[in-house]
Amino acid sequence: MKRCEWVGNDPIYLNYHDTEWGVPVYDSELLFQHLLLDGAQAGLSWITILKKRENYRSLFHHFDPAIMANMTDKTLEKILLNPAIIRNRLKVYGFRKNAIAYLKISETEPFADFLWRFVDGKPVINHWKSLKDVPTNNEQSLAMSKALKKAGFTFVGTTICYAFMQAVGMINDHTTDCFRYSDNN
Repeated sequence: MKRCEWVGNDPIYLNYHDTEWGVPVYDSELLFQHLLLDGAQAGLSWITILKKRENYRSLFHHFDPAIMANMTDKTLEKILLNPAIIRNRLKVYGFRKNAIAYLKISETEPFADFLWRFVDGKPVINHWKSLKDVPTNNEQSLAMSKALKKAGFTFVGTTICYAFMQAVGMINDHTTDCFRYSDNN
């Protein structure tokens, strides 16, 4: 079975690619979770985050933004001592900051609607032949990054936003030779 070149042979990556990556997500809180984890990945490999994803879920109350927005500095400092996650102070405190921003957006519209408008509510289908053809950002990820930063989010640069958009199916970047490519068209 042919897959995208980036997948490799790790069973965690294989499962993620085959069942999650590129599948459209329309649930606001699940989108929030994906955005947080993509931000946590900054400067690291995605598999590092995948292997720690359940630990993040546990420590951050299953990414419940209402609970996360009220986490104290003391709680975040305790989390920073836990080797089960990436112990980067800016990223850990950024989770709380992003929860506050999420709640603010949610006062006026569902977070899913806010995000999906950057692709006019439907996945962008690309037709890349190989991994080297796939960009690391585009106009939509730049616009999303600017809007998220303006709303108070952190760790949402244009490259992070592009990776997020790929992961949650806003952009189909499975290469044309990948068995998942046709599943998303």
